[in-house]
Amino acid sequence: MSCEVHARFYESREVRFLPATHRVLMVAGTQADAERLRQEAAAVLLPMGLRLSEEKTRIVHIDQGFDFLGTHIQRHKQRGSTKCFVYTYPSRTALATVKAKVRDTTRRSTNQNLATLLHRLNFVLRGWTNYHRHEAAAKTFAFLSAFTYRRIWCWLWHKYSRTAIGVLRRRLPRNWWPEQDGVRLFKPAEVAITRYRYRGAAIPSPW
Repeated sequence: MSCEVHARFYESREVRFLPATHRVLMVAGTQADAERLRQEAAAVLLPMGLRLSEEKTRIVHIDQGFDFLGTHIQRHKQRGSTKCFVYTYPSRTALATVKAKVRDTTRRSTNQNLATLLHRLNFVLRGWTNYHRHEAAAKTFAFLSAFTYRRIWCWLWHKYSRTAIGVLRRRLPRNWWPEQDGVRLFKPAEVAITRYRYRGAAIPSPW
């Protein structure tokens, strides 16, 4: 059945859906242009039953930077140059979210084996890094790798609480990276950063 049939089915049973949420990024010249554009957008959305969120609708300068869909967008000078470019980074909120997921995963019961833990962590790490791999995120990925490595050692410490940490280190080879039964911890630091290239007029017009 179509989405409309499903919607009518639930509405006939007095089930009401939340209004749709859209995230839109509007770019304008001056602050006055941005204010006028916000008013025009609010006027267009009003007949459709939509409105701009007062809490989430902001007007900022590109040099100050802003967060959009987990990405921090900001313009500043290139290192070693006087030219200014717009850079994208993983936002602090996005990094805090993935750290919380890693911390929550490594705080669970220690009855599971290491391979199960690595499988769950890889699912989180691989998805997050694939989303941000087109940004300037090399240092963030390196930090996330080190953070996850420390969290696994904390998990091992709680799992083998009767074994001293020095004994655990001696049992493992030098430069050991978490691995068990063919499951190896995904390393965000090894993800290659591939930046998007501006194609501009090279994109053929559909009209």
